[in-house]
Amino acid sequence: MGQPPGDHAFVRTTRPEAAAAARIGAGLGLRKRAELLELLRPCFARVEPWLQAGKYAAALMSDLPRRNGWTLAERAGDRTPDRMQRLLSRAVWDAFAVMRVVRRFAVAGLDQAARGSGRRGLAIGAIDETSQVKQGERTAGVKRHYLGCAGKVANGITTVHLAYAREGTGHALIAARQWIPREQLEDPARRTMMKLPPGLAFRTKGQLAIDLIGEVLADGVRLDFACGDEVYLRHYLLIRRTLATGELAFCYCYVPPGQPVSLSRLIRAAGCRWPVEEDFRSGKGCFGLDESQVRLFTAIARHTALVMAALAICAVTAALLRRRTDTRAPAPVRPDQSPPADPGMIPLTVPETCHLLAHPPPPGAASHWLAWRRRHQALSAWYHQRTRLARNTEIALVR
Repeated sequence: MGQPPGDHAFVRTTRPEAAAAARIGAGLGLRKRAELLELLRPCFARVEPWLQAGKYAAALMSDLPRRNGWTLAERAGDRTPDRMQRLLSRAVWDAFAVMRVVRRFAVAGLDQAARGSGRRGLAIGAIDETSQVKQGERTAGVKRHYLGCAGKVANGITTVHLAYAREGTGHALIAARQWIPREQLEDPARRTMMKLPPGLAFRTKGQLAIDLIGEVLADGVRLDFACGDEVYLRHYLLIRRTLATGELAFCYCYVPPGQPVSLSRLIRAAGCRWPVEEDFRSGKGCFGLDESQVRLFTAIARHTALVMAALAICAVTAALLRRRTDTRAPAPVRPDQSPPADPGMIPLTVPETCHLLAHPPPPGAASHWLAWRRRHQALSAWYHQRTRLARNTEIALVR
């Protein structure tokens, strides 16, 4: 028998297959975390903040109910929150250089996973913004405006992100810039209070999106399409109709000259726009993207960069193990089909990978619940697919 791939290991165990998958996932995740931390070393002027950044990222990948300077410091084993606060505010390191390293790590890992799957799939840059509610007027970028997280006009900050999505493989956030209102940039006193960089100029959210795309392309990342909502992109019109209700959804599509275009490619690209929403959900729910308790521009960027690093570690780990951990039963083909005796399990997800890294290796109970959740989700997905078959049959009969 040949040797296993470098990123995998055989596990000999009498426990169920799920336990082996858990051990493999935790082991690979720990190796990927160490790999990225080593790549980040040149971004730091001194070794102490570099090591503290590793502790910060590791604490983000935990089961803490809230992630702030105090809770992260306690999780990391620090005696006080001083080191965590110094890391974000006063230590000498480049958050945007960290983002570049995270981008290269995430793109390389997702591309490797795509090659291993035997299908290239589209490479998509998905653009969107996410917000965090903030009180007061002293936080960099804070303003009363519409916040998606609040569902209304509220006081908060907004950051534009670009996610890299490999079709059928995985996705991660690879670039980000905070939107700063013009009035803050034009007020010297507020610039000083918020520690806005001297060369920072006003950019609309659309301009920030263009900046991110240019930055990613200049870094050698190859994108088949860039996808965003109507705030960011506009050209051809793609219309999607919901079969059940007839409701219409509209997608504007820009196709560069010389880019091969077909309806199927546009539909596939539009379908890859949604992973950025999943990255926001994972970034907030698993890594505390919206839980920073900092106010200065640089500190916000540093927290964002380290959350992106934590997300990239879990996204790459899950993508590399996708084929190995996907044991789902075949999808239903008839609306009256009986459910499978064994639904199998969905592949490891980013949240489950984060959970494994919080408890490596998982004891028996944790391994049991990991398997139960994945099996339950596989069965739920099977029933959802069968329901859609029945709905499509009803629509066809009506017609």
